[in-house]
Amino acid sequence: MATLAEAPQRKPWSMARVVVASSTGTAFEWYDFFIFGSLTPVIAKVFLAGLDPTSALIAALALFAVGFAFRPLGAIIFGAMGDRVGRKATFLTTVSLMGGATFAIGLLPTYAQAGTLAPVLLVLLRICQGTALGGEYGGAAIYVAEHAPNDRRGAATGWIQSSASFGLLAALLIIFATRSWLGEEAFGQWGWRIPFLMSAVLLAISLWLRFKLSESPHFAKLKEDGEVSKTPLREAFVRKGSLKQIAIAFFGIMCAQGAVWYFAFFYMQVFLEKSLGVPGATKDMLLIVMTVVSAPLYVFFGWLSDRIGRKPVMLAGMLLALALYFPGSHMIAQAANPDRVAAREAMPVVVETDPATCSAQFDPTGTAKFITACDIAKSALIGRGVSYKTRASADGQTSVHAGPNVTPIADGEGLAGADLKALKAKSAADIDAVLAAAHYPTSADPAKMNMPLLIAVLLLLVVAATALYGPQAAALVEMFPTRIRYTAMSLPYHVGTGWVGGFLPVTSFAIVALTGDIFAGLWYSVAFTALSAVVMIFFFKETHGKPLEEC
Repeated sequence: MATLAEAPQRKPWSMARVVVASSTGTAFEWYDFFIFGSLTPVIAKVFLAGLDPTSALIAALALFAVGFAFRPLGAIIFGAMGDRVGRKATFLTTVSLMGGATFAIGLLPTYAQAGTLAPVLLVLLRICQGTALGGEYGGAAIYVAEHAPNDRRGAATGWIQSSASFGLLAALLIIFATRSWLGEEAFGQWGWRIPFLMSAVLLAISLWLRFKLSESPHFAKLKEDGEVSKTPLREAFVRKGSLKQIAIAFFGIMCAQGAVWYFAFFYMQVFLEKSLGVPGATKDMLLIVMTVVSAPLYVFFGWLSDRIGRKPVMLAGMLLALALYFPGSHMIAQAANPDRVAAREAMPVVVETDPATCSAQFDPTGTAKFITACDIAKSALIGRGVSYKTRASADGQTSVHAGPNVTPIADGEGLAGADLKALKAKSAADIDAVLAAAHYPTSADPAKMNMPLLIAVLLLLVVAATALYGPQAAALVEMFPTRIRYTAMSLPYHVGTGWVGGFLPVTSFAIVALTGDIFAGLWYSVAFTALSAVVMIFFFKETHGKPLEEC
């Protein structure tokens, strides 16, 4: 029986070709998936025009989360396929499904054209995207790891981690270029379709690259020896040893991964644009800077984990994130919109109302009406990124206070349709007048932004995210045997990123809406990151430098 050590040595360029083809294809899939997250405010206007702005944004974030919700399903389907059929065939299937779904989003009718059918079709395509991505990452990481030398596995798989940055960067650049070329009005009307339609070109390149690859040597040997698992799901999730490793992978690595990475690269977009009023173009440029800087850091931290171990590097990323969440976010607010911070400190906003009439403002489906005076006031304030406190009124009436500036808010009970919409518009205008009198800016002034401080804090978040994410692929691959590696690794990864990370923006924003505090949503990330740090300290075993058969 042949061993891997007895196999003929590969030419020096073979590893480079494996890394380039795997990373490029994965980057294209991330591009397809990230377009939606980057265009969430536009999606809200185009596909959810029947809702008020705050409900539309939360519903759009929920649509973003839908794709993540189905990633574990994709992990199960394509994980089993990867362990039974092979890594390459699964590669080709997932990239085709992702590219086709993304291209189709660019052809969808809008809400104005098709009514509720438009968001229904969008949900279906997001499900296809999420299912496809559920099988992509594990395959790419495993394929590279199974080719890489034992002492360079972290650096090699670090390129797979970088592929997420390349995909996000491509999405941001194409969106920015299209916006700049067409102008904001044309982009909002039809130009948003162009980034989605571009996926047809990227799909063709991805398929060409991946057709040229051969099967992973570890899987090829497994197949040659007749040891390919016939029931990878049963072996992965029924056997006690495998279940323990899956639990450690999820709670010790992936909970933090979902919290830290998606906080830095996705929730921060919502925080900057909606809570701090940073113009969309400025926000996009900041994200581009973060993404460019992050790309080499994934490889660096993967390389570093080859030298000192996976555990210390990933744990350092978690601890840095925990140290940054609250103080870093406050510094970002001060740097991005100092006028709003000053106004909040000088004239804090208070909603005086009957607390019994206030709802939670948690509406991930976008179906709640928010018709009481309390709900109308709070919805308008959250939509403007303004923190507020609530206190009981003596007469049960609702009013919004900002220092000495006050406006009463009428109740929408009994109103519907155009009348309710008109009342909400008038209430919003009255609240805007109160906020203006209290010197709350409607948006951040680029001339007053402290860009060095803003970029410095954002880049510290990038360091935390990349220190955790860079060694992650190698660490996960090393936790499971070849015959069930695709299945066992993919599920915890996609539950962590798909559910913890994917639901972070909508849940964190909903917590903000629930509490009236723009910083309250940070607790979501803090809780999951702290959980992983504790599990990693006590249960994760170091595996760097070992042959995969001995991990």
